[in-house]
Amino acid sequence: MAYDLAAIRRDFPALDLKIHGRPLVYLDSGASAQKPRRVIEAMAEGYAHEYANVHRGLHYLSNLATEKYEGARAVIARFLGAAHEDEVVFTTGSTESINLVSYGWAAPRIQPGDEILLSVMEHHANIVPWHFLRERQGAVLRWVDVTDSGELRYDQLEAAIGPKTKLVALTHMSNVLGTKVDARRATEIAHAKGVPILFDGSQAAVHGPVNVAEIGCDFYAITGHKLYGPSASGALYGKQERLAEMRPFKGGGDMIREVTLENVTYADPPLRFEAGTPPIMPIIGLAEAIRYLEGVGMAEISAHEARIRDLAREKLSALNWIEVQGDAADKGAIFSMTMEGAHPHDMSTILDQSGIAVRAGHHCAQPLMKRFGVTATCRASFGMYSSPEEVDALIAGLKTCRRLLG
Repeated sequence: MAYDLAAIRRDFPALDLKIHGRPLVYLDSGASAQKPRRVIEAMAEGYAHEYANVHRGLHYLSNLATEKYEGARAVIARFLGAAHEDEVVFTTGSTESINLVSYGWAAPRIQPGDEILLSVMEHHANIVPWHFLRERQGAVLRWVDVTDSGELRYDQLEAAIGPKTKLVALTHMSNVLGTKVDARRATEIAHAKGVPILFDGSQAAVHGPVNVAEIGCDFYAITGHKLYGPSASGALYGKQERLAEMRPFKGGGDMIREVTLENVTYADPPLRFEAGTPPIMPIIGLAEAIRYLEGVGMAEISAHEARIRDLAREKLSALNWIEVQGDAADKGAIFSMTMEGAHPHDMSTILDQSGIAVRAGHHCAQPLMKRFGVTATCRASFGMYSSPEEVDALIAGLKTCRRLLG
């Protein structure tokens, strides 16, 4: 089936906006994606006519909300290729998911000198929770480098895993470089030495099919707002045996089995990790976003974005005054750029005047910025709705930046 880009673009109301009198060219999907109309409508209908708190209520609205909320667990499990629905823990996004693993699984196992292994291209969400363990329990953070083109150094990964390594935690796709990590290869390296592995799938899960069973990983985090769903939604996949090993992260309703004056017993996973009133409608909205993605086809989305990537790569390479950080062969459609004599913030401001939305800054990846010798970049990140015409608009906008700033 042909990829109907025009129909997809019509599904996203934000793409009809005019910014400073110019059509919006939204190239900031790597930070947060726009939402299709059906996600917006599903949440609006839920708040208007289907809302009640979930679990334990015996009235119609509570049963309806619970059915839709728990139905989202099956949708996410299918989307990730999980073997069991109860391997999916609802969270507010990847940041909470990674913190849950840090506090619930890793912290009880860390003694002074024990190691967490990371790559230099991690988002801060997959760095700071491990620094907590360094500060509080004496953990040691060890780092795997990338090549100058942005590829993970698998030789370093294998060499760095030692008897004190408790966990490997890697991005599946860099939000700065677009580098795609070979997750199965990394998992096999870790598991060969008896070490569990976590993947931050915030970027990767948006851009192509993910199957955690095939990868074999122990944990996998996704975030809803990058998956064309609402903010404050996300999930953690964890193997059943790993979730069973974890202590609760937060205390409150839904995560308990029984509470007495003297004691408390906890629910089985995943409810053990879902304390309090959850983000009901955001989770329902996330499930609707995933259904939308599956309707288009993740393989088809990946192929479309590869075409956009190749076009952008070709046209950017002709601008010898633009430097793109990282050029891995199978990178995603993410381009982090610098221009001699121009600050990325100034580039972003000028592009905005033409209706072009990009991101400027360190992208919550300061160790990676240091690795490539920059303090900030101007990042254009494409999505399922991006068009060849938007690539042309970006190139024209960069030429304007050159004229005004160069």
